Amino acid sequence: MSPLHVTRTLPEDATDAALRADVLHGLTITPKWLPPKWFYDARGSELFERITELPEYYPTRAEREILATRSGEIAAASGARTLVELGSGSSEKTRYLIEAFPSLAAYVPVDVSESALTQAGKALVAEHPRLDVHALIADFTAPLALPETPGPRLVAFLGGTIGNLLPAERAGFLASVRSLLAPGDGLLLGTDLVKDEEVLVRAYDDAAGVTAAFNKNVLAVIDRELGADFDPDTFDHVAVWDAEREWIEMRLRSRTAQTVKVPALDLAVDFAAGEELRTEVSAKFRKEGVTGELAAAGLELTHWWTDARGRFALSLSVAR
Repeated sequence: MSPLHVTRTLPEDATDAALRADVLHGLTITPKWLPPKWFYDARGSELFERITELPEYYPTRAEREILATRSGEIAAASGARTLVELGSGSSEKTRYLIEAFPSLAAYVPVDVSESALTQAGKALVAEHPRLDVHALIADFTAPLALPETPGPRLVAFLGGTIGNLLPAERAGFLASVRSLLAPGDGLLLGTDLVKDEEVLVRAYDDAAGVTAAFNKNVLAVIDRELGADFDPDTFDHVAVWDAEREWIEMRLRSRTAQTVKVPALDLAVDFAAGEELRTEVSAKFRKEGVTGELAAAGLELTHWWTDARGRFALSLSVAR
């Protein structure tokens, strides 16, 4: 059985430093804004798993449908011997790909969570004893140094997570991915597609209130980690569709005028009644837009797969 290799490039204190920097910046600008990565402590991750099972939230099911039915085509088109997955988490959906690639020699999951990487990596080593698993504890939004593995490589970025990046951030991210690839290597990208506004808003504002709890969890994270006194009950969850930018925004709206203290940052933050704190952008895409953004980064879109209802797409692009 091949061993599990675990490499850490993320400093032990990087998460705390990044949280402090993001909260200080985000709560002192106008409008106020926090990055969505801070949703995902243990409770936030559990809430998101519940979201993926909600009837209103289609992206996870739609992407899984594509992987279940098209992984053989993806494998044949890419011919990869190394699969690199950015933001791999539990690697649950990736198993469709691993099982479909006849010549796969190495799998490189990349995530900030050491526990998720180790748990998923051990399971994959047991399931695929000939597969070299090189788990990389790293922030995929920063420059990466990948281990030496056989080519060609396929980098997978699934889940529509690229939609959480603003346009300039997406351009920088795609350029950094391209820098990891040799000519002929590929990128498998998951993108949620533009569709009816009602369907989109429901996906981010479910009837059971699970997404609302997930959204408010960022306040609990700041309270716990930075000693803040946010009261989540004084904020309402809001999800709106920005038709011009073609993205969903999740926000937290203050019910009253209030002042929140963040002792770890020696910060007091005033909220007016009705003031909104943006917590997530989730861009939706059209094929021509994806093609253009990939081309600007030096990647040529060669294959495009959608679920049966045309809600979500996986694209394969090749480094030129």
